[in-house]
Amino acid sequence: MAQQGVQLDQEQLCCSICLDLLKDPVTVPCGHSYCRRCIEGYWNQDDQRGTSRCPQCRHTFTPRPVLKKNTMLAEVVESLKKTGLQAAPPDHCYAGPGDVACDVCTGRRLKAVNTCLQCLVSYCDTHLQPHYQLAAFKKHKLVKASGELQENICSRHNRVSELFCRTDQQCICSLCSVDEHKGHDMTSAAVERAERQKELDTSQQNIQQSIQESEKDVKVLHQEVESISHCADRAVEDSDTIFTELISSMERRRSEVRELIRDQQKREVSRTEELRRRVEQEVTELRRRHAELEQLSLTEDHIRFLQRYTSSLSTIGKSTHPVSSNVRPLRYFEDVIVAVSKMKDKLEDIIKEEWTNVSETVNSLSTAPEPKTRADKPEDIFIEEGTNISETVNRVDVSPSTPPEPKTRAEFLQYSRPITLDPNTANQRLSLSKGNRKVTVMDKPQSHPDHPERFTGVWQVLSREALTGRRYWEVEWRGGFTGGVSVAVSHKDISRRGEESIFGFSDKSWSLQCTPEGYNFKHRRIEIPIPGRVTSRVGVYLDHSAGTLSFYSVADRCTMTLLHTVHTTFTHNLHVGLWLHRPLNTAELCDLK
Repeated sequence: MAQQGVQLDQEQLCCSICLDLLKDPVTVPCGHSYCRRCIEGYWNQDDQRGTSRCPQCRHTFTPRPVLKKNTMLAEVVESLKKTGLQAAPPDHCYAGPGDVACDVCTGRRLKAVNTCLQCLVSYCDTHLQPHYQLAAFKKHKLVKASGELQENICSRHNRVSELFCRTDQQCICSLCSVDEHKGHDMTSAAVERAERQKELDTSQQNIQQSIQESEKDVKVLHQEVESISHCADRAVEDSDTIFTELISSMERRRSEVRELIRDQQKREVSRTEELRRRVEQEVTELRRRHAELEQLSLTEDHIRFLQRYTSSLSTIGKSTHPVSSNVRPLRYFEDVIVAVSKMKDKLEDIIKEEWTNVSETVNSLSTAPEPKTRADKPEDIFIEEGTNISETVNRVDVSPSTPPEPKTRAEFLQYSRPITLDPNTANQRLSLSKGNRKVTVMDKPQSHPDHPERFTGVWQVLSREALTGRRYWEVEWRGGFTGGVSVAVSHKDISRRGEESIFGFSDKSWSLQCTPEGYNFKHRRIEIPIPGRVTSRVGVYLDHSAGTLSFYSVADRCTMTLLHTVHTTFTHNLHVGLWLHRPLNTAELCDLK
């Protein structure tokens, strides 16, 4: 019993703010006692400035009372301290991360157990006692302490939202109901919750039923995936076999062309060597005759000179082997290259034409029809063109000159081929459309899978196809008032991050920047302003072997204006590059069919 009395005295001598034994105890006019430092700190809090209230009974003092030390309490506290007793609560009672702290405690705060919806304050067990003991707090509504209390407070009237406005579908306080929500269909939050809970229970049952049905569908789809995978594996194997046969046919034709060229080389070299030998014999004979005539010119006997002069001149004739009529032009076998190139172009045209059918067939999972004639098969191109190449190799007499550079848009268009953008290189903010020919900068990142070839720093994308030989393409761009688009050609191995990845910032890319204000060409960070009227369409012509790259502004179907030309040596295959500068900018590789 004595120990319980000491414990009671100890609790009564604790400061209700710091919950420890009173230190320098002072008593406020209402009779409650606190540590001097605790009560002064409480009164100095920002939300207490201008008023002085008792933390326990909430009595307000105006002006702030002068605090005097309670000598008797101080002596009692000192006596308790000598016994070694302490009133500090255990560590688990203090508020930690994720806990709601008592708003009244100072220093290290205790966990709050309840929140008063009238006071809008959270209390620990000790500071909550006035709500149980004093009549003034009996009608206050206490709820479990929550860190989300502010969400239940009306921002306009700073009162608890207890009503629900069905007209505006929002929670309101009692003052809102007689103010801006006057005349609306309203009910208590509890009633509305009960009705919504019924709807929620029904929705949960429906969802559970849908889950069961969907799980059945998942099993069916899993079986379908296995079936699709099996069929796809078989189609890949059969396709690989067909392409292997096609490649073998190409290899055979390549070997035949090589043999034809080498055979013709031997014949032409043999013929030319024979001609050279005969010419060398004629040169030897002519030198001998020249020496005789030189000796004759030195003869002093006039009669002898005249007798030999006539016979010597009669034996001098023209060359019997004129070189000009037997020597071929300096550039041999170029017509063979032209014939092979034509065969390649025909093959590419048929592959592109038939690829649409193959792609649509794959997408529709239908069976592709067998070719009706041998002419429908790409392999027959090699047979037909092989004959042409063989005839061409055997008549190497003519060496055609390089085709002239195109001048008109119609001439440029003959070098146009379909070009698509590679999704694996597109930055996360870019969205591709129109069969991967159009690119747009979106407001948010797209759900592109991770890929080592994807640009990470700038909104750029490369074409899927490599550019070889002569190629021409056009880009339609939209940049708004503050943006623009850079049309570029680039090496495939250009960096994917950092400044070196930006088109025009290294020796691996050449870029034409198009903005509403004008054009700028950039290579190796060197920028060249380009005058000219800005159009929404840009044409690009590349002659890879000649090392020529030209940019044009395209005004209509016939009008093209040269903006800039680059003359260099391209050591790598090139790809089309597009760099979009601002959100919602677009660029599209035009269909030039």
